[in-house]
Amino acid sequence: MTPASFKLRIYAFLLDYLLISLYGTVVIGSISIIFRQSITPLFTESPVAAELTGFLFITMPVVLYFVISEQSHWQGTFGKRKLGLMVTDKKGGRISFFRSLARSIIKFSPWELAHFVIWRLMLPTVFSGTILYIILISVNICIIAFLIVPLTNRKKQNIYDFAAKTIVVRCSR
Repeated sequence: MTPASFKLRIYAFLLDYLLISLYGTVVIGSISIIFRQSITPLFTESPVAAELTGFLFITMPVVLYFVISEQSHWQGTFGKRKLGLMVTDKKGGRISFFRSLARSIIKFSPWELAHFVIWRLMLPTVFSGTILYIILISVNICIIAFLIVPLTNRKKQNIYDFAAKTIVVRCSR
């Protein structure tokens, strides 16, 4: 098993991000236009309602895409498959649903925390601006760590790989 280079992992994520953007544009855009009167209050009246709506329509489907793809027989998302990569356990085997779920929750936690802060900066909230900015700074530190950690170890594992005991490798398929 040859660990995937950080560069290939970034390219794979960019391919996946194109799919995510397409989903966001087509599905979320269509829902927003068709159900505008029903959806607008969900994003304007409460930061909790806005975040929950965003989570249900954007974050949850994206996380499920990664969870289902990476624990499937393909062992990777569309981007990983296109670049000849797969997610394995430390022995090279397929990962379980729960390992994939843990990996994805850790991977997308900074994204969801950023949404938590953004909605509370835009709409009235009980949180002080200082607390929100501290959380936002923490999100940025986490993202920087996600970019640096794979460069510091020979298996190119990220924080979520260490936590879920996974490795992204080049496959011979």
